[in-house]
Amino acid sequence: MLHHLIKIVMFIVIGVCLSSCGSLIKPNVKTGIVQLEKGSYKLDQAHVAVLFKINHMGLSTFVGRFNKVDASLEFDPANIAAAKLSAVIDMASIDANNPDLEETLRGSSWLDADKYPQAFFKTTSVSVIDQNSAVFTGELTLHGVTAPVDLTVTFNGGANNMLTGFYTLGFSATTTFSRSAFGIDYLVPAIGDQIAIEVFAEFQQQ
Repeated sequence: MLHHLIKIVMFIVIGVCLSSCGSLIKPNVKTGIVQLEKGSYKLDQAHVAVLFKINHMGLSTFVGRFNKVDASLEFDPANIAAAKLSAVIDMASIDANNPDLEETLRGSSWLDADKYPQAFFKTTSVSVIDQNSAVFTGELTLHGVTAPVDLTVTFNGGANNMLTGFYTLGFSATTTFSRSAFGIDYLVPAIGDQIAIEVFAEFQQQ
C-alpha cells in the first residue's frame, strides 16, 4: 500500500515538473515593430513553412508547400523603410503529398525545375501598414521571369529563445500573383492562374 502511494506521489511530482517546464521556457514575447531588436537575421530552418494555394477545377483549393527555403533579413525598427529581405526557394523541393504529382509539377509544363532550379525574392522598398505589419515590395524571379510582387509581412513579436540561445523574430507573410505572368500558364483556367503564397517563419539574430 505504501509502495503504491509513493508511486502515485512520484507521478504527481513528475507531472507538475513537466507542466512547469513549458512555463519556464516560454519567452517573454514583445509585440509591435518598435519593440523589436535591430540586427541581421537568418532564417531558422527548423521553423519555416512556405505554402502555396491554387484553385483546382473550381471545386477546391489545392495546398502544397516547398520544403527547402533560405532567407535573410536586415531590420531596424527605427527605420523600417530600410529593411531588406531576401529569400531563395528550391523548386525541386515542392511537396504535394503525392510523389507522382510532384514529379509532374517539377516538369517542363509547370515549374521546369531542371532549367529553373530556384526562385528568388528581394525587396526594393518597404512601407508600414500599422504597428505590427508592413508591405515588402520586391522582385520575384520565378521560371526565368522577374516581376514585381508585394509581400504583406506581419511581425508576430520578438524574444530571447532559451532553447536556441538566439533572439528570435516571429514572422508571417502573404502574397498573391498570377502564375501566367511568369510563363507558367499550363491548364489555365481549369487550374487557377492566381497563386496565393503563405509564409510562416522565425528569424534568428546573428
